[in-house]
Amino acid sequence: MERRDFLKVAALSGAAIAVPGIDAVAGRRGSVRQESGMEDKPVTDFKFRPDGKFKILQFTDTHYVSGDRRSERAMANVLQMLDVEKPDLVIHTGDIIFGNPAEKSAREILQPIADRGIPFAVTLGNHDSDFELSRAEIYDVIRSVPGNINTPARDGLYGFSNDVITLSSAKGVERVFYLFDSGSYIDYRGEKGYDYIRHSQIGWYREHSEAFTKSNGGSPIPSMAFFHIAVREFTDGIRSDSRDIVGTSCENPCPSNYNSGLVANFKEMGDVEAVVCGHDHDNDYVMKYGDMFYIFGRFSGCDTVYNNVGPSGARIFEFTEGEEGFRTYIRKYGSDLEQDLSLHRGMSHLSGEKKKF
Repeated sequence: MERRDFLKVAALSGAAIAVPGIDAVAGRRGSVRQESGMEDKPVTDFKFRPDGKFKILQFTDTHYVSGDRRSERAMANVLQMLDVEKPDLVIHTGDIIFGNPAEKSAREILQPIADRGIPFAVTLGNHDSDFELSRAEIYDVIRSVPGNINTPARDGLYGFSNDVITLSSAKGVERVFYLFDSGSYIDYRGEKGYDYIRHSQIGWYREHSEAFTKSNGGSPIPSMAFFHIAVREFTDGIRSDSRDIVGTSCENPCPSNYNSGLVANFKEMGDVEAVVCGHDHDNDYVMKYGDMFYIFGRFSGCDTVYNNVGPSGARIFEFTEGEEGFRTYIRKYGSDLEQDLSLHRGMSHLSGEKKKF
């Protein structure tokens, strides 16, 4: 059965029939500020911990359905990852839910993050608006969960979950994290497929990137981009003899049929060193292709959808104040670690155990 057909059948068969406030959390862990010249575009700023570290936990593709027993292990995975890793920030890269009741499903799977007082942001997946709520409605539900730091959708900017998060030390901004809404589906004159990141979003990114570079004396600030549907460079890279890869690749990447030039703009601006996605449940690898890293999160759901990578889990990113690059690894349900990698843009080869794919 093709991927899309499997997901459609699974969604229909699995559909169910029937904290502290965000200001307190944001005040403790981060603050909303505005870049010079970007007054209408708020930026959420975080600080390094006293030990000089900062940890982001990425969930992806929980595909949670309230009342569906096949989702029980997805909830158990979320609880274990949060309690073992104790992240400073959670980024969920989409396909949070996979059936009705949509609002209850979203609230239930995100509530453990709120209960622990951890700030979180989401990048919507293609399936998050497949059910009884529109994309705008499910986004409003998510933003109402305590601890969520996503900002309201902006006129003229495609999609909803487009946000900028910074990580700062006493010396200023050291990291920028761009969140993009990669959309759901397109139908252009009968040509159907996955959506893509639009030109309005690329322009929005470039405005921020230029402002950050200017504020940093003309030097780009190291950045990462998080979104759900992979870009076509994942496919180009996996087919290239020049790429280097660590992790599991059990399915071809499933990007849009359209390449809007997002990565070309990343290269022009010179700041984004890693693209982090979900969407492909059977991929969890880190790939170095050219001078960038292309990274899949670890499938975080359960049996409402296909999954063949083994135990679900999460990907973690750890940053150290004043140091280039970052550490990333996967925590599997049951607490096993794999792909523990230290990455920086100038490295020639990845290190670590190379799994068969």
